[in-house]
Amino acid sequence: MEKKASLTSVHVLNNIYEKFKMTSVEGSMNFQKLVNRSLDLYIKDEEFREKINNHINLTATGSKY
Repeated sequence: MEKKASLTSVHVLNNIYEKFKMTSVEGSMNFQKLVNRSLDLYIKDEEFREKINNHINLTATGSKY
């Protein structure tokens, strides 16, 4: 069975992405894995979905992201 993927473009906050890169440099996690796993958990895990939906501590600038 062929794996299908959608190519998408997202805007990420620079400071958060830089912190992610520094945190993941020693491990096997990359941005692609993080996105796919997060989407899967968001769909399947109600507790994870609630946590994501209620997370507001991204930036002090009132970012729309």
